[in-house]
Amino acid sequence: MVEAVKELQELNIGKVKINEPLAHHTTIKIGGPADILIEPSSVENLQKVMEVIRNHHLNWRAIGRGSNLLVSDKGIEGVVLKLGNGIDSLEINGTEITVGGGHSLVSLSTLISKKGLSGLEFASGIPGSVGGAVYMNAGAHGSDISRVLTKAHILFLDGSMEWLSNDELEFSYRTSILQNKRPGIVVEAVFQLEAGERNSIVAQMQKNKDYRKETQPWNFPCAGSIFRNPLPNYAGKLIEVAGLKGFSIGGAKISEMHGNFIVNAGNATAGDVLALIQHVKDTIYNLYQIKMETEVEIIGRK
Repeated sequence: MVEAVKELQELNIGKVKINEPLAHHTTIKIGGPADILIEPSSVENLQKVMEVIRNHHLNWRAIGRGSNLLVSDKGIEGVVLKLGNGIDSLEINGTEITVGGGHSLVSLSTLISKKGLSGLEFASGIPGSVGGAVYMNAGAHGSDISRVLTKAHILFLDGSMEWLSNDELEFSYRTSILQNKRPGIVVEAVFQLEAGERNSIVAQMQKNKDYRKETQPWNFPCAGSIFRNPLPNYAGKLIEVAGLKGFSIGGAKISEMHGNFIVNAGNATAGDVLALIQHVKDTIYNLYQIKMETEVEIIGRK
């Protein structure tokens, strides 16, 4: 590990931090240290980092803006790659846009709405990166990434880069091939949008943002939706009917605004959140015989 750190620092590939608390990099403000946290300054430098990871047989994990993540209190072994500045390019060609994986999804949807492009209105309140959104097929308001994505440029651990089509990404509800079958990093995504009337697009975006503000607790540190909807049921409604809104363990609390959100109400640990998740699972199963599955990704040392 020491040799790998030295090599990474000498490469001048961006920010390299040792034992960096991931609570500083997740929207729920929870998470122990990453052995090494790297913020590559370009796609080329990201490739160099992957080569070091490969040569030293290090574990790795890519993150964007840290939403939809619950990181263990013990942190993450190996390298955490944080994609942001330098991997956030944007090119608009008519109704087709090509955007870097580190680009903010909210700022992207806002920018293109002002240019009269329709298709990403649903993403106006999703606080993640483009890469993370493709990785998990993020969605809201009856739409998701799979509806508008044409293809994505993926960097794999072996150093190869490949364009995967929408079909090849094998999208399903909050899932893509990148999560299990073919782990990789989204460095670029291509979206096919539609020309529309600018004012109506912006108005729909604002409506979606207002809805989120009114119904979801983004004024508290949180990770977004905790559970997948066990369709035809909805996780938030099941939790609300079970009387669990406001229930807390340690510093973790089920939001009183929305049952499918757990907020960090003050110095919560990952252990608190995991205990609360298990309590919800047990309660819902005992009441309705429905098995709840997490949407939030739980990562790090056990």
